[in-house]
Amino acid sequence: MSSREVTTRVVPLPRPGLWIGSAIVVVLAALIAVSVFRNPNIQHGVIAQYQFAPAILRGLELTVVLALLAAGIGLVLGVMLAVMRISASPILRVAGAAYTWLIRGTPLLVQILIWGNLALLFEYIGPFRTNDVLTPFVASVIALGLNEGAYMAEIVRAGILAVDRGQVDAALALGMSRRLALRRIILPQALRVIVPPAGNQFISLLKATSLVSVIAGGDLLTAAQNIASSNLHTIELMLVATFWYLVLTTITSVAQHFAERRLARGHLGLHGGR
Repeated sequence: MSSREVTTRVVPLPRPGLWIGSAIVVVLAALIAVSVFRNPNIQHGVIAQYQFAPAILRGLELTVVLALLAAGIGLVLGVMLAVMRISASPILRVAGAAYTWLIRGTPLLVQILIWGNLALLFEYIGPFRTNDVLTPFVASVIALGLNEGAYMAEIVRAGILAVDRGQVDAALALGMSRRLALRRIILPQALRVIVPPAGNQFISLLKATSLVSVIAGGDLLTAAQNIASSNLHTIELMLVATFWYLVLTTITSVAQHFAERRLARGHLGLHGGR
């Protein structure tokens, strides 16, 4: 009996609901885009005029600086708080938990307003007047950085807890101190878990910088609002700001994608022999 090679062709089941849903989404997106583009109340010339205006670009630059400084503060503070949350000391655990509870439990806008108006509570900070020290920019950085630290603490703590306990025991058995084991063994392995949510958190931070406009923080939204208050083209200037926020978040998303791919390759390389 001769054997014959049989080729099986897999035929996917028809999915009309998927095609209909996709078509509806495309049509709705097109209708919204056309209605906005053809809206007689939007002057596209004004948008083009201010898209690269010096004031807008200065606000954009300050937004990026705000986000980077706040992210740096948040990362350092987040690592410290995460270590406190998993510490053997109950005092450190309670202190870390209380901080994250307080910051995450109150709106960021309220925190920005408190730091921006701290002079109403303390007229002087040491020998200096509070308003001279806590400029709108400094108050914005502090408020955003302290808020970011509370969220990064939970992200870093989750990453640390995701590392197998045996790794820690092995490092301690080799004579490493807990601090050295954290720096050399735990945190490098935790990065694979930390990076994706940390990237998402940074994107949220980029958009949250717009809230500092309530204390005239000088960011992108503040610049757009200042121009809009003088020429009364509010919608056009908001669309200008929207464009630049989309640019920033898109660049960050692409960078996050490549960082995650690199970490994934490293993880597969380490465990490929299993």
